[in-house]
Amino acid sequence: MDETWPLVDYYLRILHFNRRLPLNFDLGPLHIHLYARSVFFMWVTVVILVIAGIAVLASRRRELIRRWTTWVMIAPVVGIPIWIGRGTTAVLAAALAVVAVFEYARLVKLGKADTYLLLGLAVAYPLAAWLHPPLLRLAPVVVLACALPSVFSGDVEHGGRRTTFTAFGSVWICWSLAHLVMLWSDAYLVCFAAAATDVAAWCGGKGLRHFRWARRPLSPLSPNKTVGGLVGAVIGAFLVLTLLGTVTIGLLVAVAFGGVLGDLVESMVKRQAQVKDAGTWLPGFGGLLDRIDSLLLVLPLAYLLG
Repeated sequence: MDETWPLVDYYLRILHFNRRLPLNFDLGPLHIHLYARSVFFMWVTVVILVIAGIAVLASRRRELIRRWTTWVMIAPVVGIPIWIGRGTTAVLAAALAVVAVFEYARLVKLGKADTYLLLGLAVAYPLAAWLHPPLLRLAPVVVLACALPSVFSGDVEHGGRRTTFTAFGSVWICWSLAHLVMLWSDAYLVCFAAAATDVAAWCGGKGLRHFRWARRPLSPLSPNKTVGGLVGAVIGAFLVLTLLGTVTIGLLVAVAFGGVLGDLVESMVKRQAQVKDAGTWLPGFGGLLDRIDSLLLVLPLAYLLG
């Protein structure tokens, strides 16, 4: 017991270490003077990308190099809008939702009217989260309103299917991504933790595959999502949240379990569509949905539990 307490004390010191760092940058008319956690997150991202880049280039595996290159592009695309403010974060969430809706509509074969409705919600939800967050409480009413295109067109044959897929997409994609805005001050932290946990889940699945219990699939939808991967996700989420200085039971559950379940939900949609990836335009990942599937559950869970 006496040996345990020093370890706990050391862990608490790491957890509560001041992670605010200065950033002073002057270039012509551009003047940046910060002392904030965001600077720490920036340097952590840069260091990890550099270390990962060295390892990936040494491996000479083309697929890993493509993925690393995509990560280098994604980090500023996500980080800079969040860094600027809530308004630009809402624009980011809307842009992600619009692209994801196009991919989703193609997967589930939605018609034009239903797709246009989802595209409208892809923009409306993030704007509502920015301008008047209580409007997000209307999500159940919006789910019911997703029946309107089928009702007004008198679609008896496919109306139920159309309504179900449209309603699901409105919550899974549009409503979920609006939580980037709701989480704004911690949005990058949550995105970073979710991405790192995805890698940890992959490492856990590979590293623990020698154990029989670890090879057990979590669902027939995706044999590659195993108990070992879930263990890796929990450990990885705990470590990365400790590194970032924010650990709560709710946030740990949101990042670890939400991430794994988010992957499985997208696997269900892709299995029904009989495709491997939601798209082909994002090097190393497929489509945008293939990259943000974890976030679609992690974001709302992190807001509600974290």
